[in-house]
Amino acid sequence: MKISLAVVGKIGKSFLNAGIDEYTRRLSHYVSFDIQYIGDAKNTKSLSEKQQKQQEGVNILASLDSSDYVVLLDEHGREFTSMEFSRYIEKKMASVPRRLVFVVGGPYGFSDDVYARANEKVSLSKMTFSHEMIRLIFTEQLYRAMTIINHEPYHHE
Repeated sequence: MKISLAVVGKIGKSFLNAGIDEYTRRLSHYVSFDIQYIGDAKNTKSLSEKQQKQQEGVNILASLDSSDYVVLLDEHGREFTSMEFSRYIEKKMASVPRRLVFVVGGPYGFSDDVYARANEKVSLSKMTFSHEMIRLIFTEQLYRAMTIINHEPYHHE
């Protein structure tokens, strides 16, 4: 099984990229993991929020395979502790046959079509983070989950 993080747009902040690259490198010891960059909406100044979400939604849906298990990283999703998230990942690794895709939307979230395609939603916090910062938080939490699954000392209770 492969785990992908599908994200709308690129990050322009080198400190975030450095952290994401570090955790992506660490994850390679445990699981096939990649980050899939999806084109963001063009000419956003002339688009409403809804139009921007629609345009990004078309790009997100085009990046998915019909066999993908899709989890939206969404403020209204299920919340976990790090230990619970590790058990969640372990179960998904045993049950998802091909690709488990976590999706980070653009600044305004997801279109209705993307919500309709999703298998479930997960929230990383009750707090709000930028869609760029979520990428780093997610990769660190996925790495933490892998170390918990493998009984390694990265996580302390």
